[in-house]
Amino acid sequence: MAKPFHELRERLLRAGVAPRHVRRYLRELSDHLSDLTAEEVSAGHSRAEAESAALKRLGAMDDLAVAMTSQPQFQSWSARAPWAAFGVAPLLVLVGTYCLALFILWSGWMMFLPRAVTPFGGHVKGPIYGLENLYFQTGRMIYFGAPIFVGWGVWLIAARQRLRMTWPVIGAVLLALIGCVVRVKASQPASGSAAGHVSLRLGLGPDIGGTIVYALAILSLAALPYLVWRVRQRAAA
Repeated sequence: MAKPFHELRERLLRAGVAPRHVRRYLRELSDHLSDLTAEEVSAGHSRAEAESAALKRLGAMDDLAVAMTSQPQFQSWSARAPWAAFGVAPLLVLVGTYCLALFILWSGWMMFLPRAVTPFGGHVKGPIYGLENLYFQTGRMIYFGAPIFVGWGVWLIAARQRLRMTWPVIGAVLLALIGCVVRVKASQPASGSAAGHVSLRLGLGPDIGGTIVYALAILSLAALPYLVWRVRQRAAA
C-alpha cells in the first residue's frame, strides 16, 4: 500500500507542489483508502482483493496527481519564484546572520575590552573556556559558518522538493562568493568617548588563489549533506 503513495509523493514534489500540501493530500488519500478497503472487506472480499479493489476505486495515478498539480495555489514558492527562493531569500538570511555575528563582536568588545582599540587580537585574558573567549568564539563561528549554514538551508529545500540543480547551484554560488569576499572592519572613534563600531565590507584581498580555494571550500561544505543524501537515495533505489 505504501508504494503507490510513495510514487505519487515523488511525482507531486517534482511537479513543484509544496511539501506541506503533499503531506496533507497523501494523509487524506490514506484515510480514504482505508475506508474503501474496509468496505470491500465487509462485502466479503479477501484482504488482498479488497486492497486491489480499493486502489482502483481511489483513482488512477495520473488523475490523483493532476488533482494537485493543476491548482497553482498548491505550488511552493521555490517553484513559483525560484529567483526569490534561491537568490534573494538566502542573501537576506546571510545578511541577518552576519549582523548577529557583528553584534556579538561589538557587544563583546564593549563588555570585555572597553579600553582596547580593536576587538581583534590576543586581548582576551583568562582560560580558553572562560566567558570572554566563549563569547567571541561563538561570534566567530557564526561569522565564518554563515554561508555554510545558509547553504545547508538551500540544499535542504532542494532535497525536500526534488528540485532541479540549476537554481540551488546559483544560490549556493552566490553565498560562496559573498562568503569569501566579505570582511569585518572595526574602528574606534578618535575622541575615545564614543563607542567603537563594526561593519562589513567587500574585498578580494591580495591572495586571489586563496580566495578561490575558500569559495570552493564553502561550496563543498554547504553541498556535502545534499550529496550524501543523493548517494543514499540512489543506493536505496
